[in-house]
Order: sequence, then structure tokens, then C-alpha cells
Amino acid sequence: MKRFKIEQSDADIISHSGLVLIGQAIKRYTKLSSQLDASIPLRHGIKHSDVIKSYLALLSIGKNDFEAINTLESKFYFMSAMDINDIPCEATLRQRMDKHAEHFLPIVEQASRDFLSTIQPTLRPLPTGHIPIDADVTPMDNSGSHKEGVSRTYKGHDGFAPMGVYLGQEGYCIGFDFREGKQHCQKDTPALLAKTLRQARKITTQPLLLRLDGGNDSIENIDVILKHREDHKTRSPVDFLIKWNPRKQDKAYWLELAEQKGRWEEPREGKRIATFSLQVSRQWQGDEYSVRQVIRLTERTLDKQGQILLVPEIDLEGWWTSLDIGEGDIIRLYADHGTSEQFHSEFKTDMDIERLPSGKFATNALVLGASVLVYNILRWIGQNGLLGPTSPKRNKAKRRRIKTVMQELMYVAARIIRTSRYIKIGFGKGCRSLQAFETVYQKLAYG
Repeated sequence: MKRFKIEQSDADIISHSGLVLIGQAIKRYTKLSSQLDASIPLRHGIKHSDVIKSYLALLSIGKNDFEAINTLESKFYFMSAMDINDIPCEATLRQRMDKHAEHFLPIVEQASRDFLSTIQPTLRPLPTGHIPIDADVTPMDNSGSHKEGVSRTYKGHDGFAPMGVYLGQEGYCIGFDFREGKQHCQKDTPALLAKTLRQARKITTQPLLLRLDGGNDSIENIDVILKHREDHKTRSPVDFLIKWNPRKQDKAYWLELAEQKGRWEEPREGKRIATFSLQVSRQWQGDEYSVRQVIRLTERTLDKQGQILLVPEIDLEGWWTSLDIGEGDIIRLYADHGTSEQFHSEFKTDMDIERLPSGKFATNALVLGASVLVYNILRWIGQNGLLGPTSPKRNKAKRRRIKTVMQELMYVAARIIRTSRYIKIGFGKGCRSLQAFETVYQKLAYG
């Protein structure tokens, strides 16, 4: 093997050329800069928009710590790509976000909503014709820290327990409510659902299906959905599919009911499964609702090794739904709800958001809000740049992970060439991401 000679070139070469895609998305599809600069008067210093957009750029390349602002390779390209005049130092970035977190957060959240409602992403419907909305809590492990709001989560570790809401099988995030670790998943959920339903209406006109797990088995959530549907009679409907929490149910009673109403299957010897539906009356604040309940009861008299059980094992599951389809279809639709765990993972691992950088709760809420905006932009870039014929060759997929988007389009090395009229990004001769990069840039920059 030949030995290599290491030397430094005079060329301006950067390893994160994809920043220009983030900058174009923010500039053309949000009002972030103008709203930030108008929110709080600033007599001197770096503009609020420059501070926040610098942090958004860091998030887009997988860095959430404030110290990362000191590691930039080409300040000229960073400023040009993000359309900023100055780059804040680490202290300014941290202090400005600490000081104005509560003012900046609603503006950043609005920018994320504006991006999705303006760019109108393509959404694939479920077999029922619905666009899914999946909401779930995802504990963030911040053990060993003394950050404000860190407390014991239901997973058994110290951290936070935010609730994310995702639209479509593609997983666009339309809400991420930052919460203390000890907060119950149902607290503040009805208000979050009402807000995200209104947001979803601005993105798609197709029917919606809201899916929640057993921690959110509450008639209050159903009340929110049905009242939303009542207020929007002329729009496509919103349906729900919520896991039933059996709590302290008498399994013997349900076994007897299954014998009367259930359709039994025997997938193997010693195991029977019954499915059936009921109409159940539920009340909330004086209103009475008749809600369909789908039940699946499993009886085992032999374990999977063939051992005879002294007492039969009874597993009881159920779902509340407004859908009028078969029980098997209901169960399969809810099983697909588990995909939202992958979206949580992309936030916590691909974007490195799990261990949040600040000791202040409000600042960490702003960090999470900023990550939602970046996540949605990266998700759109992946769907439009890495699935078509011009994308780098990979296995066929219906969605690309955020990590893949970063690897293929954000971390592409390029040479920056300055002329009197243009700034050029020169990719290598064998760059396999060139066509995909150019396709996405043309859509973002010129529509």
C-alpha cells in the first residue's frame, strides 16, 4: 500500500454542503427571521434571527450542544447558506436562548407549522383512505443531571416525558409538547390534540385517523375529536382508534361474554382467540356518547412449549374506535401505530436530542421546538430527494430515516467557489448525491 502525503489545501472545502437546503427552506417557506427580529427590540448585538438560525443549522447536522458553534469549518459558507450576517459565539447563543426562550418558542413552533402548510408535503393514505395522526409519549433519559424538570419517568429513569404528534405514514411532526418526566401522559393531552387537529387540517384535506395508546384511554380525548368533527361538518371526517386500558377488569366475565359474542380462531393447539364488538355508552360533562369497542380475548391452555397449564391464561385487549370496519382490520390499523416509535427514535438518536443541552426547562423546550422545525425540513428533503430516480442507490423504501438524509445530503463534501456574481458549490466528480441535491435545491429555491 502506498503512503499518503498529508497537506492543507488553499481551496475552501466544506463537509456540510446541505446547509444551503435548510437555509432555503427557512427563508422561502417560513417567516421566522422577520417574526423573531420583531418579537423583542434589540438595540445592539447579533440579531435574534441570526442566533436562532445558527442553532437550527447545528441541529441539521446532528449537533445540539452550544459548544458546537465553535467548530464551524467555513464561516463564509455557513453565513451565506443560512442567510445570516453574524455567527454568535457559544456564550451569546446560550445566553440569548436562556433569556428569551419563552418568547422564541411560539415563533419557532409557528415556523414549523408554516413550513408544512406552505410546502404541502405528499402524504400516503392508509388502506381505509385516512391519513394517520399518531400521538405518544417518549421518555428522554437525562439521568445523572440536575436539569430543571428532570424527574422519574414511567420507564424507570430520570428525564423528561414529551409527547410527540406525527402526521402521515411519512412521520411529519405537527406537535411536540415538552413535559416533566413525572407528568402523566394524559395531562394536557386534550388541548394538544385540539391544536394538532387544526394544524393537520391546513396540511391535508383527506380524512384523518387519530391513534392513541392505552395511557390516553380517556373519554375526554374522544370528546375533543367528536366536537372537532361537529365543528367541521363540511370537511373530511376525523376518526379515532384508541387502545383500551382494561385496568381491573374481571377476565372471567369477558371470557363468558366472548363465548356468547365472539368469533373464535385456534391458531395452534391450546390457544384460542376471540374477537367481537360492543356499543358502549360513555359520558363526559353531561354529554353521552355511544362508542364502538373492539375486543380481542386470548385463552391459552397450553404454553408455546406444549406444557399444559393448570389455570388457563387469559389476555384481554380492546380498542375504542369510530371506524365501521372489521375487527381484524381495526387491530392491524392499531398495530401500525407502533411506527411512531421509529419517529421518536429519529429525534433522540439521529438528531441527538435525547440529552438536552441546557439546565433550564424553558430553554430545553425551545431546543425541542427548534428540532421539530429541522426534523420536518429534513423529512421533506428525504422524501423528495432520496426516493426518486435521481436519488443515490439504496434499498427501496417508502421513507428515509433522518440519519440517511444527513449522510446522503447534509454531509456531502464540496468546494466553495466565489465569483463576482455567484457563490458556487462544486461537488466531486464521483459525487453520487449531486442529482438528488440539485433536485431538492431547485424545489426549495425556485418552487
